[in-house]
Amino acid sequence: MLFSKILLAYDGSKASNQALERAIELAKVTPGSSLYVVHAFEFPRFFIGEALAPLPASVNKDYYDLAVQTTDEVKSRLEAEGLNATVELLQGSPAEVILSYAKEHGADVIVIGSRGLGGIREFVLGSVSHNVVQSARIPVLVVK
Repeated sequence: MLFSKILLAYDGSKASNQALERAIELAKVTPGSSLYVVHAFEFPRFFIGEALAPLPASVNKDYYDLAVQTTDEVKSRLEAEGLNATVELLQGSPAEVILSYAKEHGADVIVIGSRGLGGIREFVLGSVSHNVVQSARIPVLVVK
């Protein structure tokens, strides 16, 4: 099965880098295919009881700078592979952002790592890859 519009969910984790390799392979075996890479991030939120604790602006800036660095790294890797891909940095809930982007751009497949950088949230809310697999209306390739 060949896919013409490939969406890669990328967060810089080990599994995400392995997913990047698979997405590159898929794009190379399908002449004329489009590769879209999405790095979705959320600013951290901390609750004290039921109240949302304000974070210093410097924390959000550091978080944003790391997200920009992650997208810059994936852009360079794709350029080194000779692929012209669309790389986007989007803010929001990662699973929701990935699914929305796939729908808006008519993606044929979503490629995602099995475990990302989610930390403890993964155990509390369910992993991003699990949520994407459960909600996607197109094939999802989960890479370990």
